[in-house]
Amino acid sequence: MILVTGASGTVGRPLVELLVSAGLKVRAVARNPSALPRSVEVVDRPVLEGVTGLFVNPRAVGDDIDGLLAEGEGVLKRVVVLSAVNVDDALDTQPSRWRGDRNTEVERAVTASGLDWVALRPTTFAANSFGLWAEQIQHGDTVRGSYAEATWSPIHELDLAEVALHAFLDDGLLGTRPVLTGPESLTQREMVSAIGHAMGRELTYLEMAPEVARAALVGRGFPAGFAAGLLSLQARSVGVPALITNEVRRVLGRPALTFARWASDNAHVFGRAA
Repeated sequence: MILVTGASGTVGRPLVELLVSAGLKVRAVARNPSALPRSVEVVDRPVLEGVTGLFVNPRAVGDDIDGLLAEGEGVLKRVVVLSAVNVDDALDTQPSRWRGDRNTEVERAVTASGLDWVALRPTTFAANSFGLWAEQIQHGDTVRGSYAEATWSPIHELDLAEVALHAFLDDGLLGTRPVLTGPESLTQREMVSAIGHAMGRELTYLEMAPEVARAALVGRGFPAGFAAGLLSLQARSVGVPALITNEVRRVLGRPALTFARWASDNAHVFGRAA
């Protein structure tokens, strides 16, 4: 049995579906059980009895990781942790910490646990586009944001979920920290254009001054620290191609899915088509 934390989240939900399709028993800690297959055992807190594999989402587990690993001593055989490409950077340069992620602490705890482990280090999730742009696209054809030429190599959550599945089934990934990216470096402007193309609409990215963009993010509910960190990362990436690795192809035997594919898969989330 595999226990999946954050099971109704961006990566957890497709991972649960893949595990079930592979014939594995799944226990899921989830805030939205209705999003999961009926065969999944849903719990409101991690229950490790009978569990041999654990998928750790740092936002879902947070400061409880040490206790969870201690509870799993003698039971767990393998832990797959969802970490991040910037996990070794200074903590104040990891904006997602302001939204509850504890990637650094959780990865370190897992890799020091004495258990078999795999630490997945993805770059920017393509799904981050929802929080940044979906509301604006639902109401019009102009997206206002920061640093139009900032670059990302966004990764499709299906690629992340498939690599996580392989981490449970294939011993070849044990003890590794694969850096997982999308297959291309894209600017913010190009990403918004790709979403528009998938919807049959022509979307425009209107760059705002950093201080205006920061205030807009905070006004939409993002923590001030997150907004400042995001803009700082974007500023440093302008004119610099985003990191691209071949790890998804190496693990899955196929190219990483493009952002255009992701936009097509998720066009309905952004609202009306042309």
